[in-house]
This record gives sequence, C-alpha cells and structure tokens, in this order.
Amino acid sequence: MARRAMGEGGGPGRGAVKAARRPEVRLPPLEPFREGELEPDGDYDGLEFREEDLTGQDGGGARFMDCALTGCALDGTRLQHARILDSALTGLRGVGTDLAESTLRDVELVDARLGGVQLHGAALERVVIRGGKIDYLNLRKARLTDVVFEGCVLVEPDFGGARLERVEFVDCAVKGADLTGVTLADVDLRGAAELDIARGVDRLSGAVISSGQLLDLAPVLAAQLGIRVEG
Repeated sequence: MARRAMGEGGGPGRGAVKAARRPEVRLPPLEPFREGELEPDGDYDGLEFREEDLTGQDGGGARFMDCALTGCALDGTRLQHARILDSALTGLRGVGTDLAESTLRDVELVDARLGGVQLHGAALERVVIRGGKIDYLNLRKARLTDVVFEGCVLVEPDFGGARLERVEFVDCAVKGADLTGVTLADVDLRGAAELDIARGVDRLSGAVISSGQLLDLAPVLAAQLGIRVEG
C-alpha cells in the first residue's frame, strides 16, 4: 500500500508516494564459469562466477543473464555498456569498476564493498542495493527507476543530473550526497538512517522527507536561500 506524504502540521500530503517495485530474482540451476577471462561483448547466460578475480578484465558490452556473481574482485574491471539482467551480485569488492552507460534490470546487489564505481549514464530498473558500503558512487546522468537502497552506506554518492523515479532509501546512511541538477519523482528519503546532502538541496522537489530530516537540513536550506540565522 502506498504511503502518504506528510504535509505541514503532520497531515496527509497532496499525493501518495509510489513505492518502488522490487526485483524478484529466481535463478535457474547454474553452471560454473570456466572461460578464464571476460570478453568484450561476451554472452553469459545461467553462469555462476564464484570468487573469480576479474581485476582489470574487459567485459565491455557483455550480457549477463540469470547469473550469480559471488565474492568476485572487480578492481578496475571494465564493463561499460554491459547488460546485467535477472542476476544476483553478492559480496563484490573492488575499486574503480567501470559500469558507465550499462543496464542493470531485476538485479540484487548485496553486501558490496566498492569504491569509485562508475555508473554514469547507466540505467537501473528494479534494483535492490542491500548492505555493504560503496564509496564515491558516480551516478551522474543515470536513470534510476524502482531502485531501493537498503541497509547500506553511501559515501559521497554523485547523483548530478540523474533522474530518480520511485527510489527508496531504507535504513541506510547517505553521506555527502551531490544532488546537483537531479530530477526526483516519488523518491522516499524518510527511511534513511542518516541523510547528509552536500550539494543540490534545492533539488529535493519530488522527494519526501521526515520532519526530523527537515530540521537536520535546515542549516543547508538556509544557506541555499541566503538566510542568516542568528541568536
């Protein structure tokens, strides 16, 4: 059931917040990946990548369908324009993974430990990012539709110029977010355990926040509006 946005005085807002549609990933029996290294434009269907070291490999333009990647190292792995569909990604780790302009649809990303992930220009649809920590996530000009950030830590995520529709933040910490030029529709921030917006607080139209978050953001909002607060 959709939740009501809260207006002034705690009453119901003018419209409901549309909930994100979560993915339902049901993997078939999988075959182990035995091909050694990723290949550009490779086609991977029904495979399990377990504890694979994919450091520095080039899988640009590859398609992953009904796959499980578990405990894999992705340091500097190149996956630009890749398509990751109906797949479960668990315990991934790495720095500088390049997923620019890729497509993630019906994907669960669980307990990742990643830094400097490039997802600019990417399309995420029905994606859950649960647990783990992602530093310096680059989502500039990305499109996020039906995405849930749950129980994770996002350090200085960059949403500049991105479009977020039906996106939820649940029990997660968002630190130093950049919302410059972002477009929001049905974005629910009320469940964030920590919400720190470094830039773009003026772009919160289309989001719903709690009264406590409003108080926390008051200094940033005042600075944005040029209001001096004294006494």
